[in-house]
Amino acid sequence: MDFEEIYRRYFKEVFLYIRSFSRNEKVAEEMTQETFFKTLKTIERFDGSQDIRAWLFAIAKNTYFSHYKNQKRQTDLEGIEEPSTGIHIVKHLMDKDDAFIVHQFLHTMEEPYKEVFSLRTFGELPFEKIGILFGKSAGWARVTFHRARKQIRKYMEEMDRERS
Repeated sequence: MDFEEIYRRYFKEVFLYIRSFSRNEKVAEEMTQETFFKTLKTIERFDGSQDIRAWLFAIAKNTYFSHYKNQKRQTDLEGIEEPSTGIHIVKHLMDKDDAFIVHQFLHTMEEPYKEVFSLRTFGELPFEKIGILFGKSAGWARVTFHRARKQIRKYMEEMDRERS
């Protein structure tokens, strides 16, 4: 079974499973995306000796609890909740100087990352529609968006270090 088939077939189940822990739809969606991103990176390790749902649920549970521990640790250290990567980028876009830097970096990004990020962030298109535009699945759009966001976050962290 290929990754897109796994994604289509099990996304909702993994989402509901994580939501049962988090009781927060936004956190559940983000953790589900992260789960499938990890699945994509490790799919070749799945040997088929167990039900794929059990494997996905194990990845989902570990992803959620790692997120929870990191968030709790951050809260303990700073007394505030750790912002999600999406909120972090939005903060950069709200600052005029940072927004210009993000836009400059966007122009240097390779396709399809540049366009997927722009369509999702500025066009506010759902992943399903982005996937349709590219002739791909919503899962492909989610993974591509996540990778683009990761590139931007890394670039902005480097810029912050240079400013310091």
